[in-house]
Order: sequence, then C-alpha cells, then structure tokens
Amino acid sequence: MRPWLRRLVLQALRSSRGFCGSRGQPAPLPVPQKIVATWEAISLGRQPVPEYFNFAHDVLDVWSRLEEAGHRPPNPAFWWVNGTGAEVKWSFQELGKQSRKAANVLGGACGLQPGDRMMLVLPRIPEWWLVSVACMRTGAVMIPGVTQLMEKDLKYRLQASRAKSIITSDSIAPRVDAISAECPSLQTKLLVSESSRPGWLNFRELLREASTEHNCVRTKSRDPLAIYFTSGTTGAPKMVEHSQSSYGLGFVASGRRWVALTESDIFWNTTDTGWVKAAWTLFSAWPNGSCIFVHELPRVDAKVILNTLSTFPITTLCCVPTIFRLLVQEDLTRYQFQSLRHCLTGGEALNPDVREKWKRQTGVELYEGYGQSETVVICANPKGMKIKSGSMGKASPPYDVQIVDDEGNILPPGEEGNVAVRIRPTRPFCFFNCYLDNPEKTAASEQGDFYITGDRARMDKDGYFWFMGRNDDVINSSSYRIGPVEVESALAEHPAVLESAVVSSPDPIRGEVVKAFVVLTPAYSSHDPEALTRELQEHVKRVTAPYKYPRKVAFVSELPKTVSGKIQRSKLRSQEWGK
Repeated sequence: MRPWLRRLVLQALRSSRGFCGSRGQPAPLPVPQKIVATWEAISLGRQPVPEYFNFAHDVLDVWSRLEEAGHRPPNPAFWWVNGTGAEVKWSFQELGKQSRKAANVLGGACGLQPGDRMMLVLPRIPEWWLVSVACMRTGAVMIPGVTQLMEKDLKYRLQASRAKSIITSDSIAPRVDAISAECPSLQTKLLVSESSRPGWLNFRELLREASTEHNCVRTKSRDPLAIYFTSGTTGAPKMVEHSQSSYGLGFVASGRRWVALTESDIFWNTTDTGWVKAAWTLFSAWPNGSCIFVHELPRVDAKVILNTLSTFPITTLCCVPTIFRLLVQEDLTRYQFQSLRHCLTGGEALNPDVREKWKRQTGVELYEGYGQSETVVICANPKGMKIKSGSMGKASPPYDVQIVDDEGNILPPGEEGNVAVRIRPTRPFCFFNCYLDNPEKTAASEQGDFYITGDRARMDKDGYFWFMGRNDDVINSSSYRIGPVEVESALAEHPAVLESAVVSSPDPIRGEVVKAFVVLTPAYSSHDPEALTRELQEHVKRVTAPYKYPRKVAFVSELPKTVSGKIQRSKLRSQEWGK
C-alpha cells in the first residue's frame, strides 16, 4: 500500500481498536472521509498524482479494510438482480475475495501478464464487474464491448487490439468461434456459462476452484487500464486508451459533486456494460464507498425500470435521455420511489421538457452531464448549482473548458464554436493517453493548446455551456455512437446497393436515428421499396451490430458530392434537420 494511503488507513483502524489520543482522550474519529478527500483532491488537480496507483489495491482493498473495521454502513458494495428472483450481493470484502479468485484465473488458466489485453463482451451480469477488477489486479488491459457486436465487429476489434483473451457468454461464443481462426493473437477464450463448449474454458468452474490468495501487481499511474473502441466519421472505430489513474482517480470528484455519492448511497446506472458509462459508474461509486446496483435488464422496459425503483432502496439513478423520454410517457404517479433522491443523465442532449416532466411528476431534479470516451466528465450540473434548462452545465474540474474557433483561439461568450479542453502547458491526468496505433488521429484531435472534442456549443456569460451539435458526421442514437462508414460498409456488401450515404435523422424518442440514402444497382431498381428496405435493414443487422441498422431508408438516383467525388453528408444531414 502506498505510504500516504497507509498512514490514513492506519489512523482509521487504530481508532476502531480503541487506541487513545493525548491526555487520555479518544483518538480522532475514523477517517474514511479523509481518504476520500485525498482522492478527490488528486481528482481535482490539487494534489499530485502518485507515481504508482492501482484501483483494486489502493481503493477497493482500502474500503474492504475500512468495512471490516466497521467504518462503512451495512450496504453491499455490489447488488445485482435479474428481475426473476436471482440476486447477488457482495460487500467490499466479498468483492475482494471473488476478484482475487478471478485474478488467479486470468493469470493462471489464461496466462495473462501485465499489459496483456482482454476483451470483455458480457451482458449485465456480475462477472463483468468481477473480471474488470481482476484485470486491474493482474495488470491486464480490459477492452469492453457491447453484446450486439457481430462477427465482423468482433474480428476487427480482436485483430486491431491484439487481445490475448476474450470472455463472453453463450449467445456470443458462436460469433467468436466463427472468426477466431483469423485472430492470431487470441490465445484463450473464457465462457461464462453453466455448460461447456469445445475450445473454451469455463470461467465459473475455474472460479470455484481458484485460490483466494493473490498479490496485486504494482502498476504505475500511467500504465494502461482500459481500451474503448469509439466510432468516427472516417474508417473503422478508433482505440481510446485510458490509464490506471485517468479512470481510477479521474471520477472521484465528479462522483462526489455531480453524482453526489456517499457511503450510504445505492447507485443504479442502466447503461450497457460495453459503453464507457459502465466504467464511469464503477470509478465514481466505489471510491466514494457507494453501492453499485445492477439489473440484468435484457431489454429496455420502462415499467421494469419504474418497478425496480419502487422495489429497491435505490438512491441515485442515471439513464440516457432516451430512457427518461420513455419513463415520462408512463403514469409516474402510480409509482412510489421511497429512496430516490438524485437523478442524472448524459450521453446525448437532454430535451428541457423531459427534465421538467420528470421533476414535476417525481419531485426529483434531473442533473445533466457531458463527457466523451476520451475524457472524464467535461461539463456537469453538480448538485446545489442553479440549473439552466437545456444547458449541459459548467466546466467540471480539473478541466479548463473553452469554446474555440478552428485555429484554437478562444471565442467570447455567446459565440458558437468547438468545445475544447486545455491540454497545454499541462495535460490533465484524467485524459486518454492516445488513439492507439493512430498518431495521425491523435494529432488531428489537437489544435493549439486544446483538445478538440468534435462537438459544437456556446458558453454564456455565466459559464454555462449550451450544446449545438456535432461538427462531424457521427450519429448519436439513444447514446449509441455510430460511425456512418460502418453502416455504409455493411450496406455495400448487399448486391442491391451501388452506393450509399448515412446520416442522422431526427426522432422523437431516440433523439436521432440512422438514415441511409441508397443508390440502387440496375438489377434492383424496380424492386418493391418497402420489401427492399426491410431486406437491407435485416442485412445490416446480420453483418454488424444491430443497433447500427438504418431505421430510415430513402432510395435516390444520386448522392450529393464534391468536385473531387466525396459524398457530402452535410447536405443530406441539413436536409433531414431542416437547416
């Protein structure tokens, strides 16, 4: 344990064992709050980042010791339900025990060494959190992916990342088997299942037999922790690498201020495990001693969410705006949310009328935040700050957020420009390391002293940011970032498609959806449009992740292009949005 952390923990443990202070007075009160305050100070940039840091060792094991000494409420650290009666509850001590067993599986049967990469493609089941922590303990780099990934997506990610291992469930395993021969780096495949499969190791069987003794590796703060694939406007998804400290310490302050978490809170974020918000929840809740609540939620169902909020003592809820749009369409007066006190949203722009309806019917305010895969929370409405409806809040420390022009010059309040985070002369520690294997993309994301987010906004005179849209072509549908090239590439594989252009189109529920403008080959020009639309939609679902399929399709004779022959998606997008 790091010296600064050891001193604070020992203070807490000594006070719990009856050590006396000077003049016969009791020792100072236990100091979990002081430990969290130290992490928060680092998160805010007020104290230096330690040279060595490992979230499992320096956060989770600390809470385990404090919990053992009685310095934490009796809440579990992790609480999972599946909606049909199954339930898992882990204290920090049990989480430590199970994750050490899992670490022995990764280091033993899988042979993973520090720096090796492991892909996690699991639904909302306890093993995702267990293996995430096990990766930290072994120094393996986790690569989360959504369960909707198809063979093509899996192959690209496994090849690009050179992952040595993958863990997944029964439904995904056949897709992995279909492409694993083309992924030479892939050495071991772990299956989370009650049954066996040829060529796969059964994780649950190995976990039952694994030792509970494991020595956590010593990782430096800048060592890699996680890789996320993020969609862009050109080419395949890029790999965003985060460090042990950028995520491990970067969310403590926002967890305390925006999410407003304490040791007594039970925090439910409905996000998919493959998206960064699952990690945001993990690294916000556990440093603050809070409980992470998870519902397996095989599909989004407003009534299931509302009934869960009524049944369990959930204090804090986070959903994307799309889900809140669904929730406010229900009769919320039929539900009693006895414990709910704080609600958050992010991932796409929040419509002001959704916030107002939610607050009017539940009495609970909705606090919006904004960030990216490359960052932690960039802007937020922390609890206690005045909310301006429609704004994504103010800059979230330690970031210096500005609106800049295309040359990186700061624009005055009220002018629309690029949302940018200052990275010079000092790059914030809670920032992605780089786009792996893509120095050109890394360099292109910077302009002058700033990292350019790719989003456009304006800042008012009070420092509130107002989202205006994206200056690229990425589609954000129900918080799923979808690169148009990925969908266009899938469409191009169908014999009916001569060429296509994919853009966002407005949608009252999802905010925006994928729309494809398709030029047909002569052989298909007389086919029934409705039947062909359904055929193309099913085709895209088969060859890429289903959430990427075009919900709208328009057949056109030609696409707008520049003189050099490049498709002008911006014209099509403007046409869709009435600009």
